[in-house]
Amino acid sequence: MSGAHALAALGLAVSVLAVLIQFPLGIRSMMEAGMSMPGAVIAFFSYFTILTNIFAALVYLAALSGGRMAFFRRPATRACALVSIVVVGIVYHFLLAGLWNPQGIRYVTDVMLHYAAPALMLVWWVACGRSGTLSWTVLPSLLAYPALYVVYVLARAPIAGKVPYPFLDFWTNGWGSVAWSALGIAALFGTLGALAILADRHLPRQPPDRTPA
Repeated sequence: MSGAHALAALGLAVSVLAVLIQFPLGIRSMMEAGMSMPGAVIAFFSYFTILTNIFAALVYLAALSGGRMAFFRRPATRACALVSIVVVGIVYHFLLAGLWNPQGIRYVTDVMLHYAAPALMLVWWVACGRSGTLSWTVLPSLLAYPALYVVYVLARAPIAGKVPYPFLDFWTNGWGSVAWSALGIAALFGTLGALAILADRHLPRQPPDRTPA
């Protein structure tokens, strides 16, 4: 197995295992809080962290599958996954980590989802996931995924009666605070997206991805 394959396989394992372990823990906690099973499942898959780790896993899987899963092999898709999961780590560390104190297996999955997964994606992308073909025209597409996520969460909020993250809680904080939070995170996405494009264009090129079909 090449170094590129090993990194992709490790990243895939970390993201998939973290989501699989976190799933029953999260469902149990939400049901203990009074949610139904279907509601808990929908709520679990409404967390940006969970969705983005699944996104990263699909990118890794595509890298390991040869010519299949073409969408997830696209340079812009890979860059979007990178930027999104790095934002997961940054936002969690600075805005969310202090709000709870996970113990035991919850602490392990917390580290895997929010720290190990972003670090592995960054290392993999820099080492062997870049294409050298990203242009500035892809920058808006790097913002599409988080923008659609925010629209979904806020549209679902009146039905669900809650939002996944406190900085999106318009009932408690007001729409002005939510708008500022969204703008700040959008600026973070834009900055990291620009850095990803610069890195893709100017860092020394890695050998082509020769993953066998």
